[in-house]
Amino acid sequence: MRVLLTGGGTGGHVYPALAVASELRRLVPAVEFLYAGTREGLEARIVPASGLTFRSIRARGFIGKRPLDAARALLELARGYRTALALVRAFRPHVVLGTGGYVMVPVVLAAARCRVPVVLHEQNALPGVANRWLSRYAAAVAVPFEEARAAFPRAGRVVVTGNPTRPELLEAGTAAARRELGLDPDRPVVLITSGSRGARSINRAAVEWIAAGPVPAQVLLSTGHGYHAEVVRGLSAAGLDARALAERGVTVVPYIDRMDLALAAATLAVTRAGALTIAELTVRGVPAILVPSPNVTHDHQRRNAEVLQRAGAAVLLPDAELSGDRLGRLVSELLADGARLEAMARAARSLGRPDAGRRVARLLLEAAGGRDR
Repeated sequence: MRVLLTGGGTGGHVYPALAVASELRRLVPAVEFLYAGTREGLEARIVPASGLTFRSIRARGFIGKRPLDAARALLELARGYRTALALVRAFRPHVVLGTGGYVMVPVVLAAARCRVPVVLHEQNALPGVANRWLSRYAAAVAVPFEEARAAFPRAGRVVVTGNPTRPELLEAGTAAARRELGLDPDRPVVLITSGSRGARSINRAAVEWIAAGPVPAQVLLSTGHGYHAEVVRGLSAAGLDARALAERGVTVVPYIDRMDLALAAATLAVTRAGALTIAELTVRGVPAILVPSPNVTHDHQRRNAEVLQRAGAAVLLPDAELSGDRLGRLVSELLADGARLEAMARAARSLGRPDAGRRVARLLLEAAGGRDR
């Protein structure tokens, strides 16, 4: 069985595809994969490192661009389509999985022309433009929440699968994870993170809160590579060097490679509301304060956060209202209410889909005609 994967630009599009590939390989050990992405996107580094064959396709977003930039982007997509058509004809996939981003537009169009079945996976509660437009060519569309189903009236089939996550998310116990991260296994942990890039507003609020006085829990603050030096300077200006931070139970790092351990250790998380983050929080059952990024297309992070807020799994804190004082009061309020935290954790787990990767993999098998080899 040959499967062509496509999607990219951000980890939120790439990691779900890799998670599905891992599950499909368990179901069909002899499966062959080819991944089509952009040379500039995160996929160009991540996919080869995962052991899959990678081919680059030219593609660029055009929605919301100035007329001249949009025209250039459309020309780039046309060139990408020719490359994608040659790729599909050479690889002869039995099915194509698209996980979002403009790079999948030429690939899905090429697959449709060659009559190759297509399955799309949407990660957000508010579906992206590319997935909505391409759904007319899809045998099936996998969505994370019931709320996203209505966005795909033209799809052959819409299935709520959840977002695929890494299987190791559920492996570590809380106490063991805290010990491995150098934390006290018996004290609660507040995880503050905003991804590899970081977010200035979250980091600034965290610094203000930590600098204001003793905190009611251990704090694991992942600043993002771009803000680590700025955060360290801010804490130092408040008289908090490495020793003082350690005495308060505060750990500051630029990035957390083992997010599975961080989530297992966390009593409460403060984070953005990207699709992959939401999936990991719900699979692990971590209560959260969600601060949606105001700088994303169509405000989709807010829609993701609202799904968890309605379920009682998270508190939505708008970026414009974020401050050290507001964050500190909210964290203290939640940590002081064990019953509420437990109810939030149960609500989060009710939304989590630890088998999402396998669900999407089975959709691929069905679209490919039930091939098992």
